[in-house]
Amino acid sequence: MTRRLVVLDVVGLTPRLLAHMPKLRAVADGGFTAQLGTVLPAVTCAVQSTFLTGELPRGHGVVGNGWYFRDLGEVLLWRQHNALVQGEKIWHTARRVDPDYTVANVCWWYAMGADVDWTVTPRPVYRADGRKEPDCYTDPPELHDALTDRLGTFPLFTYWGPGAGIASSRWICRAAEQILADHAPDLTLVYVPHLDYDLQRYGASSLQAAVAAKELDDVLAPLLDAARTTGATVVALSEYGITDVSRPVDVNRMLRAEGLLRVHTQDGMEYLDPWTSRAFAVADHQIAHVYVRNPADVPAVAKLCAGLPGVAEVLDADGKAAHGLDHERAGELVLVADPQAWFTYYYWLDDAHAPDFARVVEIHRKPGYDPAELFFDPAAPAAAKRRAAIALARKKAGMRYLMSVVGLGDGARAVRGSHGRLPADPADGPVLLCSDPSAARDSLAATEVKGLLLELAGLKAPSGTPPGEGS
Repeated sequence: MTRRLVVLDVVGLTPRLLAHMPKLRAVADGGFTAQLGTVLPAVTCAVQSTFLTGELPRGHGVVGNGWYFRDLGEVLLWRQHNALVQGEKIWHTARRVDPDYTVANVCWWYAMGADVDWTVTPRPVYRADGRKEPDCYTDPPELHDALTDRLGTFPLFTYWGPGAGIASSRWICRAAEQILADHAPDLTLVYVPHLDYDLQRYGASSLQAAVAAKELDDVLAPLLDAARTTGATVVALSEYGITDVSRPVDVNRMLRAEGLLRVHTQDGMEYLDPWTSRAFAVADHQIAHVYVRNPADVPAVAKLCAGLPGVAEVLDADGKAAHGLDHERAGELVLVADPQAWFTYYYWLDDAHAPDFARVVEIHRKPGYDPAELFFDPAAPAAAKRRAAIALARKKAGMRYLMSVVGLGDGARAVRGSHGRLPADPADGPVLLCSDPSAARDSLAATEVKGLLLELAGLKAPSGTPPGEGS
């Protein structure tokens, strides 16, 4: 008989933070807590894909939160189509045993197009005049109004950006409760992002990190109660731990200074030109994929990157293979930052020539991850907030607007937490809590999570296909 599961992806959760979260710790009362391994890169999309397929990036193809799409000639981050994730997902394995197995995905990544029963994921309304308004995507479509009528519009601007905070995680948790009550899925996946924010803003060792953990603990409590009421087994886990950093590293600026990265200019603004660049980097927290057009240039580019202060490792073909990152989507080289460093996407040499999207929250146009989006420009926060207020007034009046609030150099220097490296200390790494003691263990790898969940659900794969077998 299938046993119901609720799986909470509590972003950034570590053993250190659990000290401030008694309600979440109680999940393991009578169950177990385990040290959880992660993958390189230890970033959301790559790790979630490993959890759901049991594969390393070489198998599922998600080599980061984004990559250079060679067939398109574009760097794209935060895509949403589930078909980008290769390999067999947990619900496919489960349905070979129980064809009626039902799944709800509440904001785990690559939700759109997934063949699950209920989907909820952030999705703004993109107006034809350029305006962006908060909303979410659901499948089936009628789930949208069922949720928003009770919970209000999805609070998109608290999900990411300078206003990111607890409201988005609260909405997600309440949506999961409603789906549990109305539909009782066999597997409910819930992504809870709150710890991502202040830990990146202020660092994992900050007072703000402890306050964020306590705040999230209170928000999680009703969902944990709802799961227990339905008799579900609760699993809470994390993709990575965030650690303190103090140094941004500009890989692309170095590559440009060496004549390897090229830009094109429009209206005085410089744009990365991946078609003609000999080498450029897609920065993703503490990992950067370096794409090198000519294989003959790889050794020279590797030497340049190894000499850049803040770079701890340069992974070539053998290095990528050792980490299970040898997939065609990966860069020819993969850089790992020093523990106190992280990689910017910046490629311009003069801020006067930065593209206009550099100063706004624009996760889809930037050719790399930008944690400076979590701040009102630290060089002039009051002025940035005034610009935001004017932009909001224009938006309410139905006019086009530009929410220019993100700092450039000062924004990068303000960042105090990052992730992506493999953890040096288990206390700063991911953790897994489970309310069911039947599968207790002290530790498990990220590739083993799929198999653990199938075991907890009372499901076994058909002969010859062990559930959750990693690469």
